[in-house]
Amino acid sequence: MIDNIKAELAALGNPVKADFLPRFFKAHPGGYAEGDIFIGISVPDIRAVAKKYRGLSLAQVKKLLRSGIHEHRLAALLILTDRFLRAGEDERAKIVQFYLDNLSRVNNWDLVDLSADKLLGAYLIDRDKTVLYELCDSGRLWNQRVAIMSTFHFIRKGRFGDTFRLAERLLRHKHDLIHKAVGWMLREVGKRDRGAEERFLKKHYKTMPRTMLRYAIEKFETEERSAYLKGLV
Repeated sequence: MIDNIKAELAALGNPVKADFLPRFFKAHPGGYAEGDIFIGISVPDIRAVAKKYRGLSLAQVKKLLRSGIHEHRLAALLILTDRFLRAGEDERAKIVQFYLDNLSRVNNWDLVDLSADKLLGAYLIDRDKTVLYELCDSGRLWNQRVAIMSTFHFIRKGRFGDTFRLAERLLRHKHDLIHKAVGWMLREVGKRDRGAEERFLKKHYKTMPRTMLRYAIEKFETEERSAYLKGLV
């Protein structure tokens, strides 16, 4: 079964994309995804293959997730998210625990962004969220992105508290991938409750990283953006 999936994905590979993607995803020596291997497949194509194999056992998903090829890992995560949507409570718990146990393989921003809110966020919406704060405080870049991106599910449900609390913990983070993720989630809050976003920004905008602020105020009117960027709010 795993060999069939890998063969189908290989047939969809594009050499031009395979050459471009390591640069886009910083897989060069010293990059945040150093050593990652790409075969050049679009997300819709990977999703189509994953849909065909949604019945794959967790043991087989784990083998796919252990691959050094980026698209294999993404296919594994898309299988998980598809299964989660269709699963009962007991299976959902197993899928989320599997996700947490194998989080070291969720090791690039697209892998995080296509899975965290759909798995961990969806599962934790009405549960204890301690694990998000543990991930946030782990010191590991991808765990920290999983923590803040998981709250996208909460935001869609009109619940912003955990986004703000995690954002405060990440205000002095050094990596722009966290700055972008936090700013993005703040912007999503603002789409639903502009006042809530602005109350947070007025408290923190002068000290938050510039990239985080720019992402957060991207949808503001030109004059408002300018005021925030000049520290005049």
